[in-house]
Amino acid sequence: MGKEILLWLKEKMQQAFTALKNAFIWLWRWLTGWLKTVSGSTWRKIAVSVPLAFIIYILVGMPIVNRIDDKLALNAKAPAGGSQSVAVLSNLVNREVNVHNWTPNDPFFLPGYYLDNTPNYQRGMLGALSRFAFELRDQLGRSRGSSAVDPDLEGAAGNLAKEPNLWVMDFSTSLLPTTPSDAYYKAAVKQLEAYNQKLASGDAVFERRSDNLLATLDRISLDLGASSAALETYIGDNAGGFLPDTGADDLFYQVKGQVYAYTVLLEALREDFAPVIQNRELASIYDELLRSMRSAATLDPTVVVNGATDGTLANHLSIQGFYLLRARTQLKEVANILLK
Repeated sequence: MGKEILLWLKEKMQQAFTALKNAFIWLWRWLTGWLKTVSGSTWRKIAVSVPLAFIIYILVGMPIVNRIDDKLALNAKAPAGGSQSVAVLSNLVNREVNVHNWTPNDPFFLPGYYLDNTPNYQRGMLGALSRFAFELRDQLGRSRGSSAVDPDLEGAAGNLAKEPNLWVMDFSTSLLPTTPSDAYYKAAVKQLEAYNQKLASGDAVFERRSDNLLATLDRISLDLGASSAALETYIGDNAGGFLPDTGADDLFYQVKGQVYAYTVLLEALREDFAPVIQNRELASIYDELLRSMRSAATLDPTVVVNGATDGTLANHLSIQGFYLLRARTQLKEVANILLK
């Protein structure tokens, strides 16, 4: 069965590659044929063909680069004795910068520069992942508040806090090349993996106490609360318009990225803190929380609409906000039980 699936996937990939190659061949033939109709010197033909080829390249590349990866099942497994949430954190960062393309810092000559959904989705993910990295550094990765900070966690938290739109050139700060955002994030992946290996060998700390779980859930709840407030404000100021609302689209995908990252982290925390969840009899309410988070994380409208809240058209920001409100309520219920 597994062999048949692999053969099927290989066949589909070959078909997709062939279709893409044929599309480029057709475009090239059309372009060269059209240039024959352009009168004038070779330089004039070059002046006409280069901008046209660039436009075609961008238009073909945009749908290829555009990717909203909201699969909840990740290929992330902690080493024996390690932390699943750290494994998920490093896996997500690695996926977005090494497997996929990091689009928020794409320059104008790359197709990702002209996208908005994918960059906003990745920015939202990074915001959640960065905050969780700080929680690891300051809370989960230390025995008590007076103990030393793990150097790998400190480095990873600092690297993930870098602005997402830094390219190799940033003329606002220097005329010399600088380190791009994705280089910092790649370094963070290595530091997180090194920490998890130390944890597996007993040379690092990951405190699986109920107060640590409580503090982590409280911070996630606060972050989701800020997004819920942003949705409410935007709906109140802009809902019901007749023209396409690009601002609603940007906000929707940024919140979606944030919620997606927190969803897979909360699932990993359930595994890391399994004894606490079992002893406090939290399994049922925690699973309800995950269901609400999954519903928000996998919302996928064809077009994001910011219609009137009582109108005919949908308001996808309101739907997203509903699931956030439900998830925050369940987070508070879990926190209240942990306080007892």
